[in-house]
Amino acid sequence: MNKQTFHLVSLGCAKNTVDSDSMAQLLLRDGYRAVDDPSRAHVLIVNTCGFIGPAKEESLRVLRELAEGKKRNQILIAAGCLTQRYGAEVAEKVPGVDGVLGTRRWMDILQVVRELRNGPHPEPLYHLPEEAKTVGTDEHEAMRVSVAGASAYLKIADGCRRPCAFCAIPLIKGTAVSRPIESILEEARRLRDMGVRELILIAQDTTDYGHDLGMKDGLAILLERLTASVPDLDWIRVMYAYPGYVTDRLIDVMASSRQVLPYLDMPLQHAHPKTLYRMRRPSNIDWVYKTLDKMRSRIANLAIRTTFIVGYPGETEEEFQALYDFVKEIRFDRVGAFQFSFEPGTASEPLGDPVPAEVKAERYARLMELQQGISLQINQSYVGKTLDVLIEGRDKEIAIGRSYRDAPEIDGLVFVEGNAPIGEIVPVKITGAMAYDLTGVPVPSLINL
Repeated sequence: MNKQTFHLVSLGCAKNTVDSDSMAQLLLRDGYRAVDDPSRAHVLIVNTCGFIGPAKEESLRVLRELAEGKKRNQILIAAGCLTQRYGAEVAEKVPGVDGVLGTRRWMDILQVVRELRNGPHPEPLYHLPEEAKTVGTDEHEAMRVSVAGASAYLKIADGCRRPCAFCAIPLIKGTAVSRPIESILEEARRLRDMGVRELILIAQDTTDYGHDLGMKDGLAILLERLTASVPDLDWIRVMYAYPGYVTDRLIDVMASSRQVLPYLDMPLQHAHPKTLYRMRRPSNIDWVYKTLDKMRSRIANLAIRTTFIVGYPGETEEEFQALYDFVKEIRFDRVGAFQFSFEPGTASEPLGDPVPAEVKAERYARLMELQQGISLQINQSYVGKTLDVLIEGRDKEIAIGRSYRDAPEIDGLVFVEGNAPIGEIVPVKITGAMAYDLTGVPVPSLINL
């Protein structure tokens, strides 16, 4: 086994992936080398997810697998969301865990590794301080980014101050902490210099960016500064907007900027006011209608993605039908849906989990069947049109990429005939449509013009 090697498993969302990549950066700069085979690593790290029950179980399963195969000279560190909230429980359920590192303290990874490698620790070493910590570009020499090919996630804030009753994120991450705008701009320039073509801004709530820094319209200001700072970066994508905080200034920036994609991910969670009230979410459905109408009228070719929860405590058939009718009427480009998962400690805990599992499953299937038909119809409307496609891979004579309508991992793909170059943005004439994906051919006359 080579000296100073680590194996890191990252679970959960893109925000977690950024934390994982930041830890990896620190280890690499300290002389460690990443390995794919856990048996060849001195340090084993699992960056866990603890958002909902199934994610918790997956995290525990991965930890157990590594713990069972762990050798005498290896150390196992459990990091991330699950350990921030259930650190002692994780160590108890997974014998063999040597260190427990909370999500707010990813930057302590080197300290934890050094302490564990300096001598035996009969009990797990815990790094779970309560205070949050925000890190800029220069501190610890770790960018808050995750790069995958020509795309990169850039985390602009961490934590959340919203009161959503079903969500454990504030319990895990703490309140919202925005990163300094200059650090974000510097990282964007560095990513541009690395050849990144698409910058994806993420946070638990991007529309809350800058509130803790005394900024109003912080996300719009950040986008204005970004487009001025990296005018040659092709795509800037915004994820995780909060209903009620999509301001006129933000809409104006999206409408007027060539770089800011006409794409917005805005999780609405439900469409019945009573359900939203129990969720402690904005329940003004009139605002949603007016804002979506305003965005669509001012932002050309806007693609909207949203997320809903079915089977929330107290959801009646009438309330679900309101959600179903809402989706049918609005015709979102992309919809993700989840069946309610009971989370102890959240504000919804007193409501219990009264909706039967079979009812949740049936409502979920009905909603997704409806959206599948809508998505197919919308996709069919693009046949014959030309879309710019960021090429990310190839399978034999087919290139695979994404258009502006498609965020990585969660949305559709565009399958392009021929050998379009990976990492390039290529104009593609759409020739076919499926429920979630498109097919097309390159338009040679438009390339490099």
